[in-house]
Formats: sequence, C-alpha cells, structure tokens
Amino acid sequence: MDIKHIAQLARIKLTKGEETKFGKELASILDFVNQLNKVDTSGIDPAYQITGLVNSYRGDEHRKDFEMDEKLNEKLIGQAPHRQDRFIKVKSVLRKP
Repeated sequence: MDIKHIAQLARIKLTKGEETKFGKELASILDFVNQLNKVDTSGIDPAYQITGLVNSYRGDEHRKDFEMDEKLNEKLIGQAPHRQDRFIKVKSVLRKP
C-alpha cells in the first residue's frame, strides 16, 4: 500500500521520516488484520450492537437551546472566509459526470 497515496487522500503532508514511520505502522496494522481474517468465525453470529438499546431515537424537535437572530447569524457567518448574503460559500464537492 502506498503511504503517499493515503496521505494525499487524507490531505495531509508527511515528511520522509513520517512516511517511513507510518508505512511501517500501516504494514503492522494490515498484518494484524490478515491474522484476524484467518480466524474461523463461521459458527459465530454477527454482533450488530451490544448495548441492548432498542429504538433509542428522539424526536427531531427544535429544543430552543439558542435562538437565531440577525446578530448571532452575522457573528457566525461573519467568521467564514467566503460568504454570499447569509450563506457560507464552499467549494463544490460533487462533480458532474
């Protein structure tokens, strides 16, 4: 596995020393995963969750923790490097085919 490629995907810069260090660590992790993959789990039921919680959902309600007003909106939006009207402008994350 190419550690430079992974760093690029994660958008982090690594020094040569870090590339060597993390390359060794990643190889060690992948070796351990390979050991786990060799374990026979054919008779084991999958554990989708272990807490015992059932239907632990809450309603999607406005809790009124704080009320948005123009002053608060300006404070929040005003910190963004790029904005348009009351919105923060960001680069497109979806590409057209």
